[in-house]
Amino acid sequence: MKLLFSGDGQLGQMLGASAISHGHECLLYSTRTEEIKPLSAQVSLPWSLQDAVAWADVVSWEHEAIPANVMAAARDKFLMDPARIQSLTDRRAEKKLFDDCRVATSPWQSYNTPTELEKILRQAERGVVIKAARGGYDGKGQWRYQPGDDIAAVVSEAGQAPGIVEDLIPFIKEVSLVGARAKDGSTCSYPLITNVHRQGILSYSLGGIDEVPAAIAEQATEAFQRLTDALKYVGVFAIEFFVVGEGANAQLLINEVAPRVHNSGHWTMLGATCSQFDLHIRALTGMPLPQLSIAPTLMLNVIGAQQIPVGLWHHQDAQCHWYNKTPQPGRKVGHVNIRTANHDTAMQWVAQWADKLQVLA
Repeated sequence: MKLLFSGDGQLGQMLGASAISHGHECLLYSTRTEEIKPLSAQVSLPWSLQDAVAWADVVSWEHEAIPANVMAAARDKFLMDPARIQSLTDRRAEKKLFDDCRVATSPWQSYNTPTELEKILRQAERGVVIKAARGGYDGKGQWRYQPGDDIAAVVSEAGQAPGIVEDLIPFIKEVSLVGARAKDGSTCSYPLITNVHRQGILSYSLGGIDEVPAAIAEQATEAFQRLTDALKYVGVFAIEFFVVGEGANAQLLINEVAPRVHNSGHWTMLGATCSQFDLHIRALTGMPLPQLSIAPTLMLNVIGAQQIPVGLWHHQDAQCHWYNKTPQPGRKVGHVNIRTANHDTAMQWVAQWADKLQVLA
């Protein structure tokens, strides 16, 4: 099949590489330069978007912020409603989806003006998180407020654009579920992944390492099924959760979703028989979803670093990925997957390499 992806960043490139390994053809559409590009090469083809859409059998995306011109040109080549997916870039629509699907999430309210935000904060009896409705990621566009804080100062920043206010959740840890849904409704997912953030940016993920209680795994699978069924979704879909409570009282509260391949799924490139990128390609092209075999794997993001140290490129247990992006503090420029026997070994790798690989500010 012939696949066209909206976006030519690292996710688009890795999806394209997977497409080729499955016997498909692939082109990328740069949403920044509005050019059609072949896989990997930073050169453009003398094709318009309309030419590329006509060439493609299926059009998909590397990020849910699908440009209006792509939605208009390729509407008949998407496997689901792109407008419904694009709407999830607005946190208000995202949270409404959770409520409509009866998936547990933190209590929330929306606001459109500084006055509305101020009223919500004055009525707050506990700590809250304020999030811009659009555009926030990796900790950007978020503010915290505790009763007694300077409301005017918070509103002067957070009230400049519409957003939501959520209760601050005292979570035990953050986890994510990455899986795929095929056009016939069948699904396939990896075990819950433990994620650790630094300054709001994903630092590392533990894939197939931490033991997951059966009840928690069931909650995650049920949420995945409800949300992807509601969207009539086809492809890889990721859900980020907070784990609240412990032992028999533990439960999941959904934080946000990513209707695409996801950073917390990069470990599958080494730690699973079928990576998240392969899984997405299989779903898009009607290939069977596989039974998955998992090996414990640590994924360390490379953030703002000038390079991945030579020692990691040489190490027999490390698989390095460099995105060929200009490094700057807080910018993801690569990742390293590492085979690891258990949680303790993974933490030793984190202690040794995280500070060398991550420049946050």
